[in-house]
Amino acid sequence: MAAQTRIAGILLMPWLATSVESSASNSTPSLRGLLNASFAQVSSMGPPAKALDYKGIAWSPISVEGTREMHVFAIGDWGGMDGSLIPPGGRHRIIAYEGGHTPGPHVFPRTRWNKPHSELLCSHDEFVDCFNTNGQTCPSGCGFVVGVDTQPQLLVADALKARAAEKRPDYILNVGDNFYWGGIEEDCGAAMHSITATARHQFDQIFEGVYSGPGLDGKPWLSVLGNHDWGGRVFNNGWDQQIAYTWSSSRWRLPAPYWSQHVDYPSLGFSIDFLMTDSNAIDAKDPAEDPEHNMCSRKYNPEGASCAATGGPASVDECEEFFWGLYAESKVWAEERLKESTADWQVLVTHFPCGHDAGWYSMLHVQHGLDLLVTGHRHDQELQANSPALAGMTCLVTGGGGGITSEASPGEDRSHWYGEGQYGFYDLTVSKDKILIESINYDGKVLAAATVYPK
Repeated sequence: MAAQTRIAGILLMPWLATSVESSASNSTPSLRGLLNASFAQVSSMGPPAKALDYKGIAWSPISVEGTREMHVFAIGDWGGMDGSLIPPGGRHRIIAYEGGHTPGPHVFPRTRWNKPHSELLCSHDEFVDCFNTNGQTCPSGCGFVVGVDTQPQLLVADALKARAAEKRPDYILNVGDNFYWGGIEEDCGAAMHSITATARHQFDQIFEGVYSGPGLDGKPWLSVLGNHDWGGRVFNNGWDQQIAYTWSSSRWRLPAPYWSQHVDYPSLGFSIDFLMTDSNAIDAKDPAEDPEHNMCSRKYNPEGASCAATGGPASVDECEEFFWGLYAESKVWAEERLKESTADWQVLVTHFPCGHDAGWYSMLHVQHGLDLLVTGHRHDQELQANSPALAGMTCLVTGGGGGITSEASPGEDRSHWYGEGQYGFYDLTVSKDKILIESINYDGKVLAAATVYPK
């Protein structure tokens, strides 16, 4: 087959804890108005009229009972291509290589570079040849490992399920890039009160059918969007359906591009505030720039592209300003939430990796007590303990969930590795006095560990 790639707990209602402007229609109460609403009124609130109406919302607190050892998992960049999907509107199927049309997730073969990112070791087309020939016609620079590179999402999921059955995590931190290549493969603007057939198909094939079993069933996935969820090289894919799915799932939690989650552990006497933010402005550039890594690309966005109807960018020319404005307002919100927080721990979860906007994150750590930064985007596993670039704050990159091939070969040659692993996830053991972070490889082995203490 010729390659066809279009690179283009329980359901709880929200409770507002901070005042944020909203563009909600008259049919949806504004967030400012919710400040004076009773809990009964807010708890009956359904999905927003527009996808961005609930920006800055504080979701209903989670209360974790008991005195056992408490675990939280973190994963990102996990959602492979759904090649069995027939997308609407004449879109191409999401197929990159032979066999990619079958049900279930299929990894996207990205390029591989040397560690300084100065030499291309394996192009996308060369990597596709590796897949099509099961490694028989494959440049050595690709570092292709049959059985690992060919099914990383399923390998990581199996390791995650095995550890979940043993450790029983209470929720999962999801740093985004939930569906490669370009998120939900339809235009933005669908009704927020229902889930389209396209979104349902992708969620069933890539999420629901992969991450289930003892220790995972019913556990909330506290989520943010990645640049590929917005569309990758476009901005008008169905990112709003990922937000809408919050009201159609017992565990998917993504009510807005930026939002917060408070978690109480009453029997153990501590609590955590999670700030979930959108940092995808890093890939929002002038429409003429870098079309391969630009959600605002004039080259790839269709003529007349607009998500204004659901609160998103109104046009290619307004796209860059939209994303940088979203990022700026989320930063102001995050600082205010940290100032207000009385929790024992403060953790920020976002898509772009350790190293972006380091000065701001360092300030959050030094001035506002941010304890830990959880990120993704770079397609590997990096546990950066007590990072000097972040004023001593620990940051982790968990971009090795397997939806896209890893930064470097998962084989024996580690000369191009940034971190301790290529495919995997993290297990955080949380307590009042410390957080133990363990890096779990796709085969279930512990690759690295670090301990964080309250700021």
